[in-house]
Amino acid sequence: MRTAVLADPEDPVALAEALRPALLRVTRRLRQEANKEGLSALDALLLGEIKRKPGVGVCDLADQEQISRPTMSGHIKRFEASGWIVRAGHAQDGRRSGLSITPAGVKALEAIRRRRNDWLAARLAKLPPDARRDLAAAAGPLLQLLSVDA
Repeated sequence: MRTAVLADPEDPVALAEALRPALLRVTRRLRQEANKEGLSALDALLLGEIKRKPGVGVCDLADQEQISRPTMSGHIKRFEASGWIVRAGHAQDGRRSGLSITPAGVKALEAIRRRRNDWLAARLAKLPPDARRDLAAAAGPLLQLLSVDA
């Protein structure tokens, strides 16, 4: 059972109008799954970035995620209090510190990813094979949207 194409793929505005609601709803459900683990989607994003970039500074992380530095500092303090991250002194600049994820932070991040993946996999399993193939083919172009200059 294949669903009809909702938009002309040659018309970027029509395609955006068709994709946006679906992407927003899936994203919302994945955020809800993260919240069930006691962390927000932003928490998961920030912990993931700290895991990918050990030693990243608070200011650099704030700038990268386009969050104000005071707001980022609040998140980082909460992560430290939860035992998810630690600060380490900067090798060249004693005034700076870098962030690293702790084993407890890795465990929290893995729990979120597992819950999100389980939710998504359960729904994907209910789709017919041709729909799963279509989604697999769309994964690459969807990721490209993040790197296209606006």
